[in-house]
Amino acid sequence: MKFIVWTILVILFDQGSKFLVQQKMKIGESIPIIKGIFHITYIENPRTAFGIFQYQTIFLVIAILISVILTILISRKIVFKKESIMYVPLTLVLGGAVGNLIDRLRTGRVIDFLDFRIWPIFNFADTAIVCGMLILLVYFLFYTKEENKE
Repeated sequence: MKFIVWTILVILFDQGSKFLVQQKMKIGESIPIIKGIFHITYIENPRTAFGIFQYQTIFLVIAILISVILTILISRKIVFKKESIMYVPLTLVLGGAVGNLIDRLRTGRVIDFLDFRIWPIFNFADTAIVCGMLILLVYFLFYTKEENKE
């Protein structure tokens, strides 16, 4: 049950932040938070990470749905029975994927607004996915090796 609740919270935070940006800003508008370092810049992105797969909405929706289904199956069959702490990164990945999927289904584009000026503009769903994947990577690289030694 925690898995579903936390996943929904990630989705709500992502969608709420995107809604707020859409309501308060015009596309292309940029508000400096720390001038030259961090801005809130509203764009609608038809691409995936790093600008690939432009306007491939059907492909992206199918890929995201497969990822969501696999994440749910993995969480139910393998991870939670062994390590209940693993729901944290999986909820981040799943919530982020669903958050961006909602945008793609609604408009064919993802709302991005976090602009660090040295990196492509992104959103909280992207952040959740990356953080969740980094936690999983660290866990599988370091923690599972320690378990195998014992």
